[in-house]
Amino acid sequence: MYGWYCNERICYMVEWLHGCIGADAVPCLFTHATMQRFNHSPGRTMNPINHILLILAAFLTVYLQASFDLFRNLFGTQFDLLPALMVYASLTHSILFIGLFALCGGLFYDSLSANPLGISVLPLFLAGMFIYFFRALLLRERIYPQFILGTTASAVVPLLTLLSLFTLNYHPLFGLGTLYQLLVMAAVGGAMTPLIFRILDKVNRNFNYAHLPESSYRPDREIKRGKGLR
Repeated sequence: MYGWYCNERICYMVEWLHGCIGADAVPCLFTHATMQRFNHSPGRTMNPINHILLILAAFLTVYLQASFDLFRNLFGTQFDLLPALMVYASLTHSILFIGLFALCGGLFYDSLSANPLGISVLPLFLAGMFIYFFRALLLRERIYPQFILGTTASAVVPLLTLLSLFTLNYHPLFGLGTLYQLLVMAAVGGAMTPLIFRILDKVNRNFNYAHLPESSYRPDREIKRGKGLR
């Protein structure tokens, strides 16, 4: 009931913005039609296989990042696709799975890096929760919002991790090179997010039942004809 009430208030807010400042001034990320399409989207119903595959994708991503140094040798930093995977999980899965994905992904990442174990869990979870709260307003099928969300998450999660390290009296390397590393990670994460959506959506379609649209026509209904048609 509370979620329905929030969605209705958001609809009224968007319609009010359309009336006050014009339809062209309202960003394309937020539309009333988007909310209706999301509420009837078949991607919201996930079976356990999708959950397992997404957790497995997080593990494989962390393993590949730790095993192959070619990208790090070329660009001076390593890419991180966990925030991009969190963007997908936040837009398609439940809040409980977002917490589970943040826990597993953060522990996977910290166990194969120099980070203290568990330091990456909270940044991933906060990024996922922020996207989850506004996901009814987002055009998740479009490449542009996917790129923006992936870029933002890939920059915010490392920044929150650095803030957590400084808060716990750790002393990670921080300087002008950190800005360059954040820019590279954000660019790669944003560019890979639409590809991740395409791959995981295809997997989702293969493991879920197809969504059948409702129809007012019933094949077993009886048609009564008038006297002139008999």
